[in-house]
Amino acid sequence: MITLMTTLVTTLVTTTRTARRHIMFALLMAAMAFLFACDDAKVSSSAQADAQLQSRIETVLASTPDVPPALRVAVSDGRVTISGSLACEDCGGRQTPAANGTIQQSIGAIVRAVPGVMDVEFVLTTQS
Repeated sequence: MITLMTTLVTTLVTTTRTARRHIMFALLMAAMAFLFACDDAKVSSSAQADAQLQSRIETVLASTPDVPPALRVAVSDGRVTISGSLACEDCGGRQTPAANGTIQQSIGAIVRAVPGVMDVEFVLTTQS
């Protein structure tokens, strides 16, 4: 890629005006292709990191007693969204109380303790 660009620049200096335009266009296209290739690699590694983080969070929540099992986890760039219902008949033999601040705070503390979590947002209900 670099060799191609060097050759094009050298040719650019020694050619006619029309040829220079074609070469400039080719240089622009090569630079854009290079930038898009770099951007795709970032997106791919970011998506993989998010998927791994989501898996770790789901594992931790599933192994934590008294956490409602119907919670859903979504991750984007390290930002976690927990959604679902806090109602849980099997959590400690009772339903989660209507004052859901304590359970939400507990879930938030558990999720924030997972390495890689940047922020946690909740979209929760208290209905089953």
